[in-house]
Amino acid sequence: MKLVTAAQMRALEEAAVRAGISEQALMERAGLAAAQEAWVLIGATEGRRVLVLVGPGRNGGDGLVAARHLAAWGAAAHAYLLQPRAAADQQWRALQEAEVPHTVIAEDGGLQQLERLLGEASCVIDALLGTGVSRPIDGDLARVLDRLRAAGERAGGSRVLALDLPSGLDPDSGVADPATVAAETTVAFGYAKVGTLSPAGRRLAGRVIALDIGLPPEEAAGLPFEQIDFRLAQSLMPPRPPDAHKGSFGRAVVAAGSRRFPGAARLAAEAAARSGAGLVVLAAPRSIQPLLVHGLPDVVHEPLPDADGALDAAGARAMLRALPGADALLVGPGLSLVPAVERFVDTLLAGLDAVAGLRAAVLDADALTVLSRRGGWHERLALARVLTPHPGEMARLTGSTVERVQADRLGVATGFARESGSVVVLKGAGTIVAAPDGRARLSGAANAMLATAGTGDVLAGLIVGLIAQGLDPYDAATAAVYLHAEAGVRVGEALGAASGLAQDLFQALPQVRRALDGG
Repeated sequence: MKLVTAAQMRALEEAAVRAGISEQALMERAGLAAAQEAWVLIGATEGRRVLVLVGPGRNGGDGLVAARHLAAWGAAAHAYLLQPRAAADQQWRALQEAEVPHTVIAEDGGLQQLERLLGEASCVIDALLGTGVSRPIDGDLARVLDRLRAAGERAGGSRVLALDLPSGLDPDSGVADPATVAAETTVAFGYAKVGTLSPAGRRLAGRVIALDIGLPPEEAAGLPFEQIDFRLAQSLMPPRPPDAHKGSFGRAVVAAGSRRFPGAARLAAEAAARSGAGLVVLAAPRSIQPLLVHGLPDVVHEPLPDADGALDAAGARAMLRALPGADALLVGPGLSLVPAVERFVDTLLAGLDAVAGLRAAVLDADALTVLSRRGGWHERLALARVLTPHPGEMARLTGSTVERVQADRLGVATGFARESGSVVVLKGAGTIVAAPDGRARLSGAANAMLATAGTGDVLAGLIVGLIAQGLDPYDAATAAVYLHAEAGVRVGEALGAASGLAQDLFQALPQVRRALDGG
């Protein structure tokens, strides 16, 4: 499913007008579509009360259209206006001609009238702002939203249908004004807005439904953002022909682990194997190899020289000698942050471009911290790469703060992907996969089960395994994010969000992969 920013949506609407579709026609289509969803929400029952909160802009115009259609179908619709509409406003005139009851907040007793209407409504349509967020909410708008929230709390939850966005939710960053009221359903005109997949967006927008309003499809073909869902992930899965052999599915090498964090190496290597890679090589410090062999018989072990349980420059040189023939490399899980590891990462990255046949590297965890200390590192590495930072690592890579990263996750991820020439997987609730050319894919998943140690190692292993099988790094990261998130959902359902461990993902991954393969 394509996703749009506010600017992209405006461009699509302007293209529709150039194609001969008037703004009024777009508004009519949007309002009709919203009315149909509200009609379903109230059970298609005549006489049910629907309150439409109408803002001053085009979103309010959509609401006026919805109120008119609902009244025509037999609902007891009432339009509550934040501001008077201009006498020349076509939708306002049409509402009056249809004799739909309405109230303007500035009228005597307007706020008291609102409280009565909210108490009687079976459904409230939020047509106050939509994508028109430009400043903090205050004044009459804040008072209306405050009463909407209070009415919902008294009723144990109100049935709010938001048009395009819950009022106060930024369409691009997904940052929400404190006054924003959560919707049960959000109807998105044309395409869902990227802000609805932010942590706040998922909490406030509820179920998001994208409705066709007749925008020219050819104009949408080049939209750079889309949602990661089952259909997209299924389309990316590498084929598994029955006459294949292990060489058909690539060779993934995982450089990971240390005396302190041996488990990270094991998780990443098993994830690469579970992804479907034909051969997985685990390159870990020689001193911890005995900890990794038992229980992990499905991978090839490449013990590397180490310094007191951590990989060092000698280990990197041995790693480079062992890499020819590998399709993809993962570096970082559990390496630990000691001077020896910095030398390992520096020496390894300096030699990667000379490795014949290596298609891409996945740089994760401690390798990312080393990169954050090396200005201009991306100019010295031509090999395709995927970076998998969590918000703290992203802040270090960009010289920012976690708060700034989280306030504009999409902008930060796409900006750094372009700047560094890398595919960037910004982890967290609503993981973002950004490509160097400006494209991005956003996950709508948020699962507390994945907020535990080791799950990031599993994700990195899935990515390197899918690259080894021939997927483009951007597609591999996308498919891995879906597999990882869906496995987390299944583990959470089976064991609970608090009790699930990273290793439990390996019980769910085969089920998810089988579903994607049509099994």
